[in-house]
Amino acid sequence: MTQTPGAPDSTLPEHISAPVTAVELPALRRRVQAVLVATQILGGLGIATGVALAAVLARDVSGSEALSGLASTATVAGPALLAMPLAALMSARGRRAGLVLAYLIGAVGAGVAVLGAVVGSFPLLLLGLVGFGAGSSANLAARFAAADLAEPERRARAISTVVWATTIGAVLGPNIAAPAGRSVAGLGIPATAGPFVWAAGVFVVAAVMVALLLRPDPLLTARAMADTGTGDTVEARSLRAGMRAVRESPKARLALVTVAGSHTAMVSIMSMTPVALTHHGADIQLIGLVISGHIAGMYAFSPLMGWLSDRLGRLAVIGLAVGLIGLAALVAGTAGPSHGRTALGLFVLGLGWSAGLVSGSALLTDSVPQAARAAVQGLSDFVMNTAAGLGGLAAGLIVAQAGYGPLNAVAACLLLPMAALALRGSLRKA
Repeated sequence: MTQTPGAPDSTLPEHISAPVTAVELPALRRRVQAVLVATQILGGLGIATGVALAAVLARDVSGSEALSGLASTATVAGPALLAMPLAALMSARGRRAGLVLAYLIGAVGAGVAVLGAVVGSFPLLLLGLVGFGAGSSANLAARFAAADLAEPERRARAISTVVWATTIGAVLGPNIAAPAGRSVAGLGIPATAGPFVWAAGVFVVAAVMVALLLRPDPLLTARAMADTGTGDTVEARSLRAGMRAVRESPKARLALVTVAGSHTAMVSIMSMTPVALTHHGADIQLIGLVISGHIAGMYAFSPLMGWLSDRLGRLAVIGLAVGLIGLAALVAGTAGPSHGRTALGLFVLGLGWSAGLVSGSALLTDSVPQAARAAVQGLSDFVMNTAAGLGGLAAGLIVAQAGYGPLNAVAACLLLPMAALALRGSLRKA
């Protein structure tokens, strides 16, 4: 049977993509990015809507303010627990299968959280929040999906565009928490659980969009285009091969340290800033403004970080991330009662996180073989979220024992491995 040039090969299994032609590739890139941006907005909206009241809901269900902090720990645990299984699934079946599963787990988790609130079960609520947090795994994985088909010289910009899309959902989410709470009035559901009802629906819509529109699968298509008939085996795509690829590549190790270090420093400082602000008389509205500025720094300027990473190089922007996060720790850590300085420090912290995430993610993708990329990227998300979860727990202990200033100093120390590896990479390049 004659195969039409450029048409999909009907003899291939359903989950395998055939190569696309050079003429088809630009349109495919645009379509993939459009789908990812749309679902990233929805995913960010679902996450931000629920997170806005997660701690309050945990306090109401547990009856303890001390236990309310476990809500954020649970939502961070979800992406860490799902990262490696999700990577294995995407490595075997493609981005579409992994993204759909992550969104559906997020939807189920949100539903379990609502059930926990209705029956007054704190353990059930925490279990639901772990699943709900897993929904953010899809948003993390989407940045790598954007890089699958991107030209190497535009890879960081492709990643940053998808990261930027989170801004819309992150800004809108907290603002629709109140309407979401009112929408469940009379249904026997606490108002603070209303955002999770909406989040479940949003995650389902995102899953359906990915399942229907993310075709052909970008990861499988990229593999098919790069396939030379050798090297791309099941073993080459395994998690073990991914770990080996990181061990063998100094640039991949730098990328992994950059993503994990930037994220852990950011989470550690950001999570305790509201506490520090209340110690100096800030009200909830002011805290909300400071955190909003921080989120704007994280996401709104990511296209700039992508452009700089592609134009100046990954190492230069990693250096920028070290400088910005270090400056943020200095400004916020010495702010004392100055709310303006704290807000400035948090904004700069967001910029540093964006520089680290975009440049580190692009460098990681650059530095490993095509076959191992999904596994390595999953390893990166696992390390990043696990380190941030531990950092968040340690941050509370440091503030309780020493204060907010020392916390910023400790967070700045996390930059030292990044700086050392980046400097070594620059010297080798020179």
